[in-house]
Amino acid sequence: MIGTWQTPSDGFRGGDVQGHRVRLRAPATLIVGLLLLGAGLVAGCGGDVRTGSDVTGTSQPADGLLSTRLDGAGATFPEPLYLEWIGEFVTTIEPGVTMNYQGIGSGGGIQQFTQMTVDFGATDAPMKDEEIATAEEVSGAKVLHIPTVLGAVAVAYNVEGIDKGLKLDQETLAGIFLGDVTAWNDPAIVALNPDLVLPDEGINVVHRSDSSGTTAIFTGYLAKVSPVWADSAGFGKEVQWPVGVGGQGNDGVAAVIQQQAGSIGYVELSYATEGGLSTVALRNASGVFVEPTVQSTSAAGAGIDYPEDLRFSLSDSPASGAYPIVGATWILAYDSMVDPAREEALRAFLTWALQEGGVLAEELLYAPLPEDLRALALAKADQIGAAK
Repeated sequence: MIGTWQTPSDGFRGGDVQGHRVRLRAPATLIVGLLLLGAGLVAGCGGDVRTGSDVTGTSQPADGLLSTRLDGAGATFPEPLYLEWIGEFVTTIEPGVTMNYQGIGSGGGIQQFTQMTVDFGATDAPMKDEEIATAEEVSGAKVLHIPTVLGAVAVAYNVEGIDKGLKLDQETLAGIFLGDVTAWNDPAIVALNPDLVLPDEGINVVHRSDSSGTTAIFTGYLAKVSPVWADSAGFGKEVQWPVGVGGQGNDGVAAVIQQQAGSIGYVELSYATEGGLSTVALRNASGVFVEPTVQSTSAAGAGIDYPEDLRFSLSDSPASGAYPIVGATWILAYDSMVDPAREEALRAFLTWALQEGGVLAEELLYAPLPEDLRALALAKADQIGAAK
């Protein structure tokens, strides 16, 4: 059964990319590193600067009619895909539009969206009821949750001599992050992996240090499968971690895992793949050990009765082929914006991305929305500007 969640800005000053179709195929860590480097260089020039990466189109197809700017910020989970989509949209669809997206974490995205310092936010955890109430009071408009893709949160590890084949069940995974399972040759891990030679080495837990939707997905799963975790650490974009060290963003966690032998942590699937990290096959609700893939991610979203506000959880799906730690990522928008041109541009971008962005999503290891959910998301995007 699916869970429901009860619960005009001046632009960023990044460097424009002009004159060609943008293809962001670099590893996610490189992309984010370049963004941060560019932000630092710009900030060094002084002035009231907000960091980010602008993309501006210069070709002029016949249907490119819009001329405005859109700024967004939030989740790092979908950042590689959003940068790819933005580059495609502004160079081939609407070259008069300049778009900027900065991955600062879901918590930061919700904050900037609420403060109206960006045109749209992005989050991997739906806003809570009280967060929505605050945002609607500030803006005078209705908050819309528009899902864009599904993504798997991979459990990645770095154990010498074991590049693949590691299996964990729900109890053992929770035990590791609770600090109860502390060595790689712990009997619980050995019992699940009789064919592997597990070292007598300590387990180094790595988690996010920032407010993160990826953390909300991961801890939401742990809270669902482990009563001990639910009663102690709980779940959300930020929790009190019993053990471990923190990394900033998906790329930061991936970097720590790469550098620290004996480590285990959680990252969005594309970051694990681009970083060459080994990933765990997790036992799902049907008792099957499943690797994180686009196919096993898609399986988690099949046959679901989605709520009207599109705030939902796909954690621990009962489907036999489903990877158990799967979440959606959402664009946050208002149904009424101060600038009608920005309303039109944001609606056009989301409509294009939902209708045409599936191929790019799969290339970057995100699962396109199931058809029924995609139709609901398109209908929600159509509400941008409809309040006027």
